[in-house]
Amino acid sequence: MAGVTIRDLRKSYGSAEVMHGVDLDIKDGEFTVFVGPSGCGKSTLLRMIAGLEEITSGTVSIGDSVVNEVAPSKRGVAMVFQTYALYPHMSVYKNMSFGLKQAKTPEAEIDRRVKAAAEVLQITDYLERSPRNLSGGQRQRVAIGRAIVRDPQVFLFDEPLSNLDAALRVQTRLEIARLHQRLGATMIYVTHDQVEAMTLADKIVVLRDGRIEQVGTPIDLYERPANGFVAQFIGSPKMNFFNVGEVVNGTAHAPDADTYIGIRPEHMQPCALDTAIVSGRLELIENLGEYALVHLIGEAGNDFIVKMEQAPVQAKGDMIGFTAPVDRIHRFDKATGLRHDS
Repeated sequence: MAGVTIRDLRKSYGSAEVMHGVDLDIKDGEFTVFVGPSGCGKSTLLRMIAGLEEITSGTVSIGDSVVNEVAPSKRGVAMVFQTYALYPHMSVYKNMSFGLKQAKTPEAEIDRRVKAAAEVLQITDYLERSPRNLSGGQRQRVAIGRAIVRDPQVFLFDEPLSNLDAALRVQTRLEIARLHQRLGATMIYVTHDQVEAMTLADKIVVLRDGRIEQVGTPIDLYERPANGFVAQFIGSPKMNFFNVGEVVNGTAHAPDADTYIGIRPEHMQPCALDTAIVSGRLELIENLGEYALVHLIGEAGNDFIVKMEQAPVQAKGDMIGFTAPVDRIHRFDKATGLRHDS
């Protein structure tokens, strides 16, 4: 296995630059997730590591070697795509062994690797089946098995769960997490789903418009987002923003020309209107059994959501006040969006 080092990586299509000097260190054995909205550059960055996109400038190193000019097949990486890309006329065994045969690997070694990967992924009973006789989750496990048998230094996953239904996404996500624990391999995983990022990653890389906004552990990004963009992207439901200057001893100051505050829905607590930091008019309740998502309209006309253990007793249209622990209130700069620590 090996780590990945990226230095001042840039990608341009003609005069349009889409990756803007990315610097990143991924440790050997680390599970790193690239996350961000559509068009942020996460798949482009992954494909540059794989060698499927040409690098305009900067370097990509795998282990101790710069691989800018190395062919994709020689980089020691294996990629799992959003589409399964299985050969429909071949059995599972032949799909998993095809790349090894092309590389002229001895038959005994091919057999050993395929059966070992099938056991890890619990698809041994399916080796003689064709892909059309498998479920979506089973097909994705075959695609992952095809990557495993190559014994790569780095695994690359490009939104591998996007084609699965909700239940299969959860199941396959757990299987990928267990696979990482068993193999101890370096894995880089692209997703637009921040729940996948939070549950899988050792380290999350949040991207926007071809730039890295923040790198950190899931809990780092949740508790100390670097800016308002990361604060709203990480967490579900997303963080609420209010035009309040500062909160001292539970009292909200008047709106500040320079800053605003953010509070996560799960950290807001109902209180009397005269002691509230923020208040809103009840619009809608999503009662989900375990908790309720309460939708409100603030005094300034802004929508916000509160996550409560029980639905409020107030009627639609009533005003409800909310407070929050001071250490759960985040302040951001209006001009730059950057976090204020003071």
